Amino acid sequence: MAKFTFNMPDVGEGVAEAELVEWHVKVGDTVSEDQHLVDVMTDKATIDIESPVDGKVLEVAGEVGDVIAVGSMLLVIEVEGEVPDDVEEENETPTTDEPVDSPMSDETEERIEVENPDPTDADDAMEADPEPAPEQPTSPAPSPTPTASEKVLASPAVRKRAKDLGIDLAQVKPAEDGRVRHGDLDQFLSYNSGGGFSAAGAAREDEAIKVIGLRKRIAQNMSAAKRNIPHFTYVEECDVTEMERMRADLNSARGDKPKLTMLPLLITAICKLIPQYPMINARFDDEANVVTRHGSIHLGMATQTDNGLMVPVIRDAQSRNLWQLANEIGRLANAARDGSAKSDELSGSTLTVTSLGPLGGVATTPVINRPEVAIIGPNRIIERPMFVTGPDGSERIEKRKLMNISISCDHRVVDGYDAASFIQEVKKLIETPVLLLSD
Repeated sequence: MAKFTFNMPDVGEGVAEAELVEWHVKVGDTVSEDQHLVDVMTDKATIDIESPVDGKVLEVAGEVGDVIAVGSMLLVIEVEGEVPDDVEEENETPTTDEPVDSPMSDETEERIEVENPDPTDADDAMEADPEPAPEQPTSPAPSPTPTASEKVLASPAVRKRAKDLGIDLAQVKPAEDGRVRHGDLDQFLSYNSGGGFSAAGAAREDEAIKVIGLRKRIAQNMSAAKRNIPHFTYVEECDVTEMERMRADLNSARGDKPKLTMLPLLITAICKLIPQYPMINARFDDEANVVTRHGSIHLGMATQTDNGLMVPVIRDAQSRNLWQLANEIGRLANAARDGSAKSDELSGSTLTVTSLGPLGGVATTPVINRPEVAIIGPNRIIERPMFVTGPDGSERIEKRKLMNISISCDHRVVDGYDAASFIQEVKKLIETPVLLLSD
């Protein structure tokens, strides 16, 4: 017998450490080569670590939420005989650091020196929130036929809670999207505990949840953004009646193209105006005291997933037409939600748009996706009566579709006048949407 110390491997991209987000084995388990051992999260993505050998787990590096440096001990595994040389070589700790290129390179960049910044640490990565690790079987077993409960769409956290409460998910009717959420469980409990709906559901025990993975990264990123960036928010009301009419016309003749939402039209307006307002499409390195105004628009798209907020990136948004934008929005949103988004699809944004769709509210004050300097948030479209001036100067009252657009900016980099002027120009384009299709 020999002991093999399996070190945290070098996962590339200049990563120096990773967070343990879910163990799939425990001390005493027998593991086989290529078996899934643990999920770790870097600044960019969650990575599956597999065993390089057969053996028995003698020691693990830490608990979920701990941070492990690349090259340090991850597991100790007892193996039969001697550890193969090729495994030992692969397990050697890297001795040199190679420079890593940025995941984003723009052909056109303008660098501007800024005086007296507030230096701070950057921490803007995110990843998924795990459930407790299941016990790993010692040998492969045939996959059982999924039960009715397993076929129900639900996040791992919802499944665990339902299991703890003894609830069959197949009996829970979801409120929307066919996906069972915590609110659906609450409603199910309320109805079934008293023979009908009650004004207040039965009291539940307090639940302590360790903040790890994506939830931890979100907390760190939002705290750093609010702590270090002097935000200001500007909101303007826009009449989107004509834009919605044009959108409906385009969709009616779209053929096999993706359905247009409001977002591709708004993004097109933003991209048309950025050359006149380059301070909006920028990133601020407050340690180096440098603002980089980017020539290409790599648009972050804040996306809510079951595991938390993620920001996939539409590369070179300025080069895409309405249909290409619609296709990319759908593809990236699906990839973020099902966990298939690649590392380079979740980093390198230069400007972010965040939308809550029909839940958008009257106005929002979005938090900047640091180190960017601006974030734009369209709000809910509502119908209201408005005074409309006719060609002859007469006024009449019409039902119109209105939407507020919010923009939050870093006041160290963007002046209020510039933000207001930019949004006023966006307003003109979306209120006269035929201009969006002109060169």
